[in-house]
Amino acid sequence: MGEQRTFASVAWTQKGKVTRREQFLAEMDAVIPWAALQALVEPHYPKVDGRGRKPLGLAKMLRIYFLQQWFDLSDPQAEDMVYDSEAMRRFARVELGEDDIPDESTILRFRRLLETHQLTAAMFAAINAVLTEKRLLLKAGTIVDATIIAAPSSTKNAAKARDPEMKQTRKGKQWYFGMKLHIGTDRKGRVHHVTATAASGADITQLPALVHGDETVLYGDQAYWKEADRQAYEARGVRYRVNRRARSRHHPLSERWRKINRARSRTRARCEHPFHVVKRLWGFTKVRYRGLAKNLARAHIMFGLANLYAVRRQLLPVGGTCHL
Repeated sequence: MGEQRTFASVAWTQKGKVTRREQFLAEMDAVIPWAALQALVEPHYPKVDGRGRKPLGLAKMLRIYFLQQWFDLSDPQAEDMVYDSEAMRRFARVELGEDDIPDESTILRFRRLLETHQLTAAMFAAINAVLTEKRLLLKAGTIVDATIIAAPSSTKNAAKARDPEMKQTRKGKQWYFGMKLHIGTDRKGRVHHVTATAASGADITQLPALVHGDETVLYGDQAYWKEADRQAYEARGVRYRVNRRARSRHHPLSERWRKINRARSRTRARCEHPFHVVKRLWGFTKVRYRGLAKNLARAHIMFGLANLYAVRRQLLPVGGTCHL
């Protein structure tokens, strides 16, 4: 985006109110490690497109990709919103009448490039490396949890079938169809591992993939309780604080263990914070793509950005102001 501005852009700059969307985008713009993330994508980004034309800037495409995640936009919606919203254009570094705006096909190809080369997982790791360096992502303890992401159960589509990688499961008396996202967080709720399974997958099967091995304490709900695991972790000096499960319907937990579980759940509840951000604030309650791999790619970047969102106040300069 050059220095030239349209009359509408100049008027927007002089408006008297900073909207919540504008403030959010300005803060995220200030805390995202742009150089590190662009360096991961640059080796895979084409220098010319299929017709020999120079592609749109990598920085612009990455910014529009992040807008897609925050506002739950399809590829066509992402194109439209850059035209519609001055705040989004400012974030994407686009000026109407001066810069090219990528169409939905270009946005689609960029997203598939990230998925093909597993770059969202690399960006998730790069963001966490920054937070670890700044001592904002801790390794003393891990909390594990899972959430269900719904998928379309209808067969009224071109394939006349459901997504074969999605399954159904029952939670309480309610049935759900879709996938599960499993996360491991530190004791403040910052995510360090993410995996995905069909909704029918047992939570405990993902536990080895959600811990980093340096924990001194482990928290989880009753779905992760296993006596053999308790003995193994405690033999390694790890405090096993997974909520205890009753042996059977006929052998319920004692009142003492129910109180212990409630006390542990007060700490365990912190792993619900990233789910709140990703699902409630940013709208990732339903899968947008077929298959687990594409949705896991989306989950990696969303939880990486959610980590930055959670600590943005600590990352911003003291007393500094953000603007687009």
